[in-house]
Amino acid sequence: MSATPQQVSLGSRPIPRLRWWIACLLFASTIINYIDRQTLSLLAPFLSDQYHWSHTDYANLLISFRVAYALGQTICGRLIDRVGTRRGLTFSVFWYSLVSIATSVVRGFSGFGVVRFLLGLGESANWPGATKAVSEWFPMRERGLATAFFDSGSSIGGAIAPFLILPIYFRWGWRPAFIVPGILGLAWLLAWRRMYYVPQEHPRITPSEREMILAESVQITPGLKSQFAKTLLRLPQTWGTIAAKALTDPVWFFITDWFPIYLVAKGISIRAGLIAIWIPFLAADLGNFFGGVASGYLIKRGWPLGRARKALVIFGGIGVTMLIPTILTRDPLQIAALFAVATFCYASFSTIANVLPSDLFAGGAVASVSGLSGTGAGIGTIIAFELIGRFSDANRALGTHSFDKIIVVAGLVPFVAMLLVLALVRNTGATTRGLVRPL
Repeated sequence: MSATPQQVSLGSRPIPRLRWWIACLLFASTIINYIDRQTLSLLAPFLSDQYHWSHTDYANLLISFRVAYALGQTICGRLIDRVGTRRGLTFSVFWYSLVSIATSVVRGFSGFGVVRFLLGLGESANWPGATKAVSEWFPMRERGLATAFFDSGSSIGGAIAPFLILPIYFRWGWRPAFIVPGILGLAWLLAWRRMYYVPQEHPRITPSEREMILAESVQITPGLKSQFAKTLLRLPQTWGTIAAKALTDPVWFFITDWFPIYLVAKGISIRAGLIAIWIPFLAADLGNFFGGVASGYLIKRGWPLGRARKALVIFGGIGVTMLIPTILTRDPLQIAALFAVATFCYASFSTIANVLPSDLFAGGAVASVSGLSGTGAGIGTIIAFELIGRFSDANRALGTHSFDKIIVVAGLVPFVAMLLVLALVRNTGATTRGLVRPL
């Protein structure tokens, strides 16, 4: 049972705009989440030399994470809808923080495979949980910006990670580099347990803010409660939401997990290419906010919600094709610039993909649909990583070390996602029956 405001705190002074402090917690969680997972990616060139991993070996380590992450998204999404955001994210962050610390004692390929699987299982709750928290704390007009804010933690975490993890590695070795993110996660839990409660029960929310949030609160319909998963999977809106993640996230994870190896294949050292590593992450952070602010601005100008969201989907689907020209250059700054444009556009699309569950579905289904879309993204990423590992190893055996065809495909797949979202996310009979909100 959730604590009442009186049980949480007596006589606490209300905090104005408390919802944005909640958003800051979600943002911080996402930063730590990405620093945690980026540690292996940054150290992959060094660990591959030390342990003699092939690209296929490395791909299999990434896949062990993705298998757990894909399964966990649906499981954790449904679990969070049942037990609540506060308890769900508490367990998740505690789990993956301990796993990150435990990584420091593993030895060899099989040990890394086990801990990466456990890490993926724990980290899978972040996006369903954060998406549900946004639906609990923000009115519709602000959800795009709030989602952009927490989602931007992925790019900020990716940008911070090289400057945190690599100095630790060069001074103390790879084992301490896995301990630090775990400690950060445990520290975050202290703030989360103290701060997060739903608006109805929070002792420090102002009455006006609670009234404003609850005015847009929608409960899950009886038709959606019965035969829950079966009902959701019959809806084209659910499949449009899944497509938005399943065909864009693999491209982002290719950039986050393979970019250092891609630069080395281009003949660019990690030290020399450091600027190329962090600039695309910074651009993605700006793209997150652009997606949220731009869609909110269009809504304020009188655009229908669906049209405002889809405008950003079109912008993102077209913009990610800017990855393709990188095959024509070996200059780190040119590569960084082109990847920056692509990640900016991807992140704008990603913000809308993450906010769609709260746009389309009532509160009791938000985390579940977000989890389903995360599972779709996980499956897509697993397939992509297996193909990338095998294809790049085959090229390396031929002496070409080329990622060019992979880059071309990565630039085109989000365009397909754009077309599917436009086709599937629309008003249908489910809208009139109250299963889905109208767009």
